[in-house]
Amino acid sequence: MTKTVLVIVASLSASANALALGPDDVYIVVNSNVPESAAVAEHYCAKRGVPGEHVIALDLPVGEDISRGDYDARLAGPLRERLKEKRDQVKVLLTVFGVPLRVGGQEANEEERAEIDKLRKDLEPLEKKRGELDEAIKALEAKAKDAAEPSATEELAATEELAAKRKDRAEVESQVRALDERRRFLAHDESHAAVDSELALLWFDAYELRRFQLNLLYFQLPDKARQDNPPVLMTCRLDAPNIEVLRRLIDQAIEVEAQGLDGKVYVDARGIAFNAAEGGFGYGGYDESMREAAKLLETTGKMAVTLDDKPELFAPGSCADCALYCGWYSLANYVDCCRFVPGAVAWHLASSEAVTLRDSKSTLWCKNLLEHGAAATLGPVAEPYTIGFPKPAEFFGTLVSGEYTLVETYWRTEMFVSWMTVLIGDPLYKPYAKSPKLKIDQVPPSPAGMKFPVQERRD
Repeated sequence: MTKTVLVIVASLSASANALALGPDDVYIVVNSNVPESAAVAEHYCAKRGVPGEHVIALDLPVGEDISRGDYDARLAGPLRERLKEKRDQVKVLLTVFGVPLRVGGQEANEEERAEIDKLRKDLEPLEKKRGELDEAIKALEAKAKDAAEPSATEELAATEELAAKRKDRAEVESQVRALDERRRFLAHDESHAAVDSELALLWFDAYELRRFQLNLLYFQLPDKARQDNPPVLMTCRLDAPNIEVLRRLIDQAIEVEAQGLDGKVYVDARGIAFNAAEGGFGYGGYDESMREAAKLLETTGKMAVTLDDKPELFAPGSCADCALYCGWYSLANYVDCCRFVPGAVAWHLASSEAVTLRDSKSTLWCKNLLEHGAAATLGPVAEPYTIGFPKPAEFFGTLVSGEYTLVETYWRTEMFVSWMTVLIGDPLYKPYAKSPKLKIDQVPPSPAGMKFPVQERRD
């Protein structure tokens, strides 16, 4: 289908309408082939008062992965059918232990596979030529370096020959890149996603699966960007290495919100300079947002905040009485830096930190944050790029306002959907409802002065 792209610079005041969420808005997806799945749903319903008829058991694969075909035929399709009469009532889809975590990519059809085969044949001589040019350039560079005292004429000739080879190399590289980009498109590269992020678009007709779609709940979007679109479902997950951890997450969330979350804030930035020219979506923009989060919570929120703005991470055991944690970048290598108070919300910005939530031997951050006492976290099931995460200042500022539940906080500040990031915790958890630290209108877009360039994609 024809795709049109409309670029809109969102106004600072635009935001999604806050929803007064409650148990009646939550529908729970369980795997009928995993007994513990129903047990988790039963415990959550008993604690939160979610109606039992809101639990939907589906015949799903056992494990953390599901193919795109099974996702359509065994998960999204049946779920859509079961909920079609309740479309206006469903606000939150809660997946639980046993429901697959990650959906595989879309497969190429016969026509696409045929073109891919042709592209590979076209790429072979180009890649061979690129290799030959690389060797020739290395030889010329070595020859120039070893030359004793070349004459001006010899030096000029050598320089011209090297420049010609580099020009040829650049032209070949350009051809290779164009063919490879076409191959990647035909192969539907990066069409895999977190199951929960894909389920958010349950009511949408066929849409582009490569990479991401704009999250229409993101607070910087103007209302006109949401017009004539189906509702986006807020999704969340109750998943962990074992049932005992899950029961604790549920119980703590309810107990803590009754009096309000109390504890310290730890922000582990890296000291990366921010260049506004990058638009706020690269490493510098996210590091700046961490610093802005620390400043916002300390100055406006009057919270006890520790900011580390050096490349080194917080040392093990150094973050006592931790209620909120955000840091980066220790890839797939959990550092036990925090001693969490009950009800803590913590996440670490790094690639693929939610590849598994159930492997007891995993050193990934999401699984270990939950096991070590956090009640909620978020992370990606594959490479998300930095833009796959909420901005720390936007996420934590929204959370401590006390005006939004955990699931609303995430979906209000997450920029993309049909992508890699998953939220884990009790969706109705509202840790600062009884002890708000600031007003929601005191939470600006981050980094300061950056506006989100909205791309409205219609496929």
